Amino acid sequence: MSNSETPDEIEKSYWYNARTGEVEHGPESPAIDRVGPFETAEEAARAPEVLKARSKAWAEDEEREKGWGAGTP
Repeated sequence: MSNSETPDEIEKSYWYNARTGEVEHGPESPAIDRVGPFETAEEAARAPEVLKARSKAWAEDEEREKGWGAGTP
């Protein structure tokens, strides 16, 4: 989804509640606890594994960036 969702689209979206581990339809809980939005409940339920994969990729990118220019005089 884009950053330009209408309020109606946001209400119809699914969210993963990181505090409770539950999938929510619409933004039911405080924003600090929510991950999303997702188009389906199934996508929202996969949020923890998606976040883990993205976190790993970001960490690997940071490690590669630390090495850039290391061999340059």
